[in-house]
Amino acid sequence: MRFVLFACLALAACNTAGPHFRGLPATTVTVDGSTFDVRVNGRLAEALRTNMQYAPRFGPIKARAAKAMEIVSGCKVKEVRGDQALATGILDCGKGGPPIDRQVPQGEYSCYTLDSYVSPATDELVLAVDCDVI
Repeated sequence: MRFVLFACLALAACNTAGPHFRGLPATTVTVDGSTFDVRVNGRLAEALRTNMQYAPRFGPIKARAAKAMEIVSGCKVKEVRGDQALATGILDCGKGGPPIDRQVPQGEYSCYTLDSYVSPATDELVLAVDCDVI
């Protein structure tokens, strides 16, 4: 009985924001079949993947999470760290950056990849995406 209670509590916490992002509103964005709840706090963004995917590798998920963070924050993503389920991005918003109390736009987005290629200079996946507000 204790195991069942523990399992229920553990599963209930699977889509909770990290400690640095708790209490912040989430914007749901879908990029090329991956759905993320994105939260922005200063120069950091968090993308929590909420849909099920069979054996996703972090490479493609990382590029999609970065694009979702860019859509929500309006800034470039310098670096993405994390795993297939939860990614944290370091934002580059130019001079000054976003204010700490910046309000994240609410809503859901649906994005489709128009083109993709691997950059020969950085060996990273580059995506051209078209997004619409749902």
